Amino acid sequence: MLSRALGILGLLGLWGLWGFSSPALSAPPFGDSLVDASIAEATNLIPALANDTSSMAVVGQVYRGLVKYDENLKLVGDLAESWDISEDQRTVTFHLKKGIVWEDGTPFTAQDSLFTWKLMSDPLVPTSYGADFQEIEEASAPDDYTFSVTYRRTMANAVAIWGFSQMPKRLLEGANLDESPLARQPVGNGPFRLENWEVGQRMTLAASETFEGGRPPLNRLITLNIPDQATQFMELKSGALDMMTLTPDQWLEAQDDRLLNEAYNFFRHPAFAYSYLGFNLQDPRLSDARVRRAINYAIDKEEIVAGVLLGLGRAANGPFKPDMWSNNQNLPPFPFDPDQARRLFQEAGWADADGDGILEKDGQKFVLNIMTNQGNKTREQVCLIIQARLKEVGVDARVRIVEWAALTKEYLDNHDFEAVLLGWTIPLDPDLYDVFNSTKTKKGELNFVGYGNPEVDALIDEARFNLDQGVRKAALDRIQEIFYEDAPYVFLYVPDNLVAISKRFVGPKVAPIGVVHEVEKWYVPLDRQVYVE
Repeated sequence: MLSRALGILGLLGLWGLWGFSSPALSAPPFGDSLVDASIAEATNLIPALANDTSSMAVVGQVYRGLVKYDENLKLVGDLAESWDISEDQRTVTFHLKKGIVWEDGTPFTAQDSLFTWKLMSDPLVPTSYGADFQEIEEASAPDDYTFSVTYRRTMANAVAIWGFSQMPKRLLEGANLDESPLARQPVGNGPFRLENWEVGQRMTLAASETFEGGRPPLNRLITLNIPDQATQFMELKSGALDMMTLTPDQWLEAQDDRLLNEAYNFFRHPAFAYSYLGFNLQDPRLSDARVRRAINYAIDKEEIVAGVLLGLGRAANGPFKPDMWSNNQNLPPFPFDPDQARRLFQEAGWADADGDGILEKDGQKFVLNIMTNQGNKTREQVCLIIQARLKEVGVDARVRIVEWAALTKEYLDNHDFEAVLLGWTIPLDPDLYDVFNSTKTKKGELNFVGYGNPEVDALIDEARFNLDQGVRKAALDRIQEIFYEDAPYVFLYVPDNLVAISKRFVGPKVAPIGVVHEVEKWYVPLDRQVYVE
């Protein structure tokens, strides 16, 4: 059991002391826990089936891939110590590290990687991540520490896809994934293991004693299920949370709060993410690109950045960060132009025939139901601004806030929505296949808006299967131009990531990959530790 070494009042009294550095240590001390919070609870901890942020966050600590990105966005070995690429660039041979074991003591071998490939490439497995693995025409494990894959054609991310979590053959081979106990009781080989899952309350990961190179310094990572950002902020101010991603208004409030500044370090950097308003393209009204462009013109992205993000972000012009090489720098964000929006609505046959301020067509009022997830104050505020702007051009937008699991499983998976305001994490290798390819629209897949354009499909392939970055760049630039015309989304903004982390932790820093990276190396000096056994 854990207990806090200090009560809240004592904690408040020591906050100021935590700003001072401790004497240099020869090795990081063991002890303490990192407590953060999540709006939504994890749903499935089998890597193949983990497709929500909360589940992926846990999987990322419990499992490992053959490779990983370091803090400078360079691919380095993880379970693999090295790899070779054939002269024709189609075959990658990984040389695996020896002595790595799963949490149950079973050795990790190339047979596990071979099994992972077979599982991920099986079209009957309901995974969102199978497409890249299906491009492999042959895989082999000639011995326990050599794993080789040959692609049908050159792949830009031939090595990077093997950052995907490897899965234990012994426990999953022949199993029904929907019924496997690993969905809630994972057996990995990462720095942490699942110790306890109190449904609806908290997830506790404990340092793995079998982790390569020794157990992490921190005893535990504890994630509290708090489905509301305002409540999370109250917990942060009380000292009950060690880390939190702040909303813009919370960030500004925190800058003027003396106690918070004494207790926490604050980190700001552009997030590898963007927010968007996505349309259900099966809806007859929204299947008209003129209507979708009209909605784009009706929404003032700069107003959202200024009014909701408080300047802590940038308007998006597509599915990439503005400073990524893959972003089309010559394409500005959709301009705010209500008059052009009205003209496009008129071209599409929508008009306010009865003078009540709402467009109609064939006797149908233009009512647009916009859904977003519960507990995200920023998204709720953005929805309200969009609602007001759409009303000015004759669209009766209605906002519905839905609990996360219900939103994904009941509505998105079943294409039962009209418009949805959400966000995507931007992959470090700019691959648009899973989200925008026309074949990725089945239940549980990521193209739930139902977008399909043959030219975009071909260009996505050109970017995926070419090793020349110039060719990839040209293809991605053209895709963004097509998105400008097709408008499957309203690309809204790329937010700044605003993170508060307790000053007692040594290790957090801003790097190209972000702040929350390699938590297994963070530690707390003995004189600052709060949670004790």
